[in-house]
Amino acid sequence: MSNYDIENKKISSNTFIFPTFLLIIIAGIKMLELKTGSNWAHLGVEPKNISGLKGILFSPFIHGSVKHLFNNVIPLFFLLSAMIHFYDRLAYIIYIIIHILSGCLLWFIGREVFHIGASGVIYGLASFMFFSGILRRNTQLLAFSLLITFLYGSMVWGIFPETVKKGVSWEGHLSGAITGLMLSIVLLKKGPQKKEYDWGEDDDNIDDNDKYIYHIVD
Repeated sequence: MSNYDIENKKISSNTFIFPTFLLIIIAGIKMLELKTGSNWAHLGVEPKNISGLKGILFSPFIHGSVKHLFNNVIPLFFLLSAMIHFYDRLAYIIYIIIHILSGCLLWFIGREVFHIGASGVIYGLASFMFFSGILRRNTQLLAFSLLITFLYGSMVWGIFPETVKKGVSWEGHLSGAITGLMLSIVLLKKGPQKKEYDWGEDDDNIDDNDKYIYHIVD
């Protein structure tokens, strides 16, 4: 079985190692922030400001409140685990690219305030998984695309400024969604593909005796 034979692939405990590690880091940062009584929002992306470029790396780990944290860690864990299950080692590369490129795009298009939180990465993962499943036409990935639509279909409203609450970074959501879509196209030939069946080849490999027996049994 190849790494991308996802139809016969079982969920491994290794699938959850990196997502769990990432969540521990995010939660640990928030606990340290609360314990010290500090505010690390200045580590977020500050668009069009050179000093704000550091937020491209740090912003997904910084959250404004415990509620903000919990709203992000569950979908982040779920989507990242699913990506690792379906895409194996390629998933880590996809995650890093989404993390960096969504932050870069946010730096260019965002309002000139600090943008924090992992929601941009979450939108990137959801967008990639959704469009990748559709474009690849793989049965398992298509099924997961439908699941994403069912669970997170309402996320689409998060990319419009008119439909988000005040203080929510719709630009971060949009940046992630665009990054995920573009990656699903660029990496279309990488990872799991639609399974092809060559029905004619099987018939050609059957000798005359086998064909005779087959027709008798039938």
